[in-house]
Amino acid sequence: MGNKTELTPAQREELISLLKARFEKNMIRHQGLEWDKLQAKLEANTEKIWSLAEMERTGGEPDVVGYNNATGEYIFYDCSAESPKGRRSICYDREALESRKEYKPENCALDMAVAMGIELLTEEQYRELQKIGNFDTKTSSWVKTPAEIRKLGGAIFCDRRYNHVFVYHNGAESYYGVRGFRGSLSV
Repeated sequence: MGNKTELTPAQREELISLLKARFEKNMIRHQGLEWDKLQAKLEANTEKIWSLAEMERTGGEPDVVGYNNATGEYIFYDCSAESPKGRRSICYDREALESRKEYKPENCALDMAVAMGIELLTEEQYRELQKIGNFDTKTSSWVKTPAEIRKLGGAIFCDRRYNHVFVYHNGAESYYGVRGFRGSLSV
């Protein structure tokens, strides 16, 4: 990529082709939505295409999970079976990263999301995602943590075990090889 937030025409075409194949393969995730309208929206938003490319590059396998009638935007979530591989072994935010004295992870979820132009899923969004498939059966994902929890040093993450979605807490500075984060993007 030349520009930080721009793909070459060939890269855009390749990504749109990949997203179309994923869209057609997983119609259960976006019933009633039409690819042609989505593609037109994508082609008009090159910065959003770059963010989708970053989601893909880091293993998120982004796909459409809904449409916001109020804003006229398509909603993408990371739909990889497990927490995206290129976003694991990270703590929650910059404050947590800087508080670690030893064994610091390379990055944190909030900084990575901002750099990619996406948002961390909220707990509610994570639960909605789990209604369309079984995700994070071997991994876990940081989710957007309420300010009152974060102010006390904690952060929350979710996973799916025993056919149920669980929400847990941990110190925001913790990190594990099987914990990453899932993001959302509206186009």
